[in-house]
Amino acid sequence: MKGLALFAFCLSLSLLACSGRQSQPVASARPEAQQVPPVSFSADSAFEYLERQVEFGPRIPGSKAHADCLDYMVEVLSRFGATVFVQEGVGLAYDGKEEPVRNVIASFFPEKADRVLLAAHWDCRPFADHDPDPAKQNLPVDGANDGASGVAVLMEVGRQLAIKPSNVGVDIVLFDCEDGGTPDHIKVEYRPDTWCVGSQLWVKSDLGRNAQHRFGILLDMIGAPDAVFPVELYSKANCPDIVEKVWKMADRIGYGGLFTNDDGGFITDDHYYVNKFTSVPMVDIIHYDRASPNGFCKAWHTHADNPSNISKKSLAAVGEVVLSVIYAEH
Repeated sequence: MKGLALFAFCLSLSLLACSGRQSQPVASARPEAQQVPPVSFSADSAFEYLERQVEFGPRIPGSKAHADCLDYMVEVLSRFGATVFVQEGVGLAYDGKEEPVRNVIASFFPEKADRVLLAAHWDCRPFADHDPDPAKQNLPVDGANDGASGVAVLMEVGRQLAIKPSNVGVDIVLFDCEDGGTPDHIKVEYRPDTWCVGSQLWVKSDLGRNAQHRFGILLDMIGAPDAVFPVELYSKANCPDIVEKVWKMADRIGYGGLFTNDDGGFITDDHYYVNKFTSVPMVDIIHYDRASPNGFCKAWHTHADNPSNISKKSLAAVGEVVLSVIYAEH
């Protein structure tokens, strides 16, 4: 996901910007004095959802793996009691060719007027443009972290909502065609809006124009063993109160070391278009590391982005934070 560009050419280099058995949640390090009720989140279950997505193969729009994974996600979320709808459309890839777009929208407790929006992208990068082996750079990636990790956490969130309903309604949107933007390994004219094509379809439709959610949380690349989540700067600029809500909750339940108050980068991710075109203030929980050459995890846009480089502890941390924020809403 995401490419690299200069932010406004005068600031700094910024980054432009996826059913398991029931098991015991991974233990978390928490303060002795519990300030919020504990939540149940099974990292084992989330990891199974991640593995199942990867087993279909790279979820490239228009491929059989993409279609099979779509059916799987719809079936699982429907089984959890959500009202599931697939928004279909057509977008343009970086080379100007049309590509099918399939956004999955799962609504929990649709009768509730007060709602929260959760999102991730479920497609895969069609090429490994940052793989160290040039011979493999034109091959699609597995997208275990960049795509499947966010989807897996939200699927487990859905399973938990089926067990313990929240006071507010929850809409889970799995955006398609997020990761097909202009590649870095070939010389081609850069086209910025070829990233996040699924979210652009959603925000410009009645679904986005009529959205009245209290706030939104986007998950992206949240499963790496060394994952850290500084504050993404578009989130900070557009909805600092939601950033405070989420990051403060992370600190309260013992994850302040992962959800730091440091500034991350300006990342053109799906939340960018949600904030730009709708009234929903959405923050991005995304792994960002200024010490990395590209700002992201080591496996970013390489063939190392597979389940062997996913940490259940990272999945659990993000899942518990998201659930705690949801259950705190009244």
